Amino acid sequence: MRSPYDVIIKPVITERSMDDAQVGKYTFKVATDANKTEVKHALEDIFGITIEKVGIMNYSGKLKRMGKNVGRTSSYKKAIVKLAPGSKEIEFFEGL
Repeated sequence: MRSPYDVIIKPVITERSMDDAQVGKYTFKVATDANKTEVKHALEDIFGITIEKVGIMNYSGKLKRMGKNVGRTSSYKKAIVKLAPGSKEIEFFEGL
């Protein structure tokens, strides 16, 4: 079984994610082969919170060009989690 730190890669810090954090929704970049159950258990282990709902989105890499060279940015998976009503907040997002 994987470590929770292998499932959760990093938090996503954008204007929209900060607005969602005010209402108890937090955004994380997760491993591309992770599912909703793994994300839920990993976040509950890391932060000691209770999660009500997990939504996952797959993003495919975009084509990028630099002159005649063509490349592709990496694909990733993003998870938006909603905390249960009685759960505590995630301390990482409080100071931002």
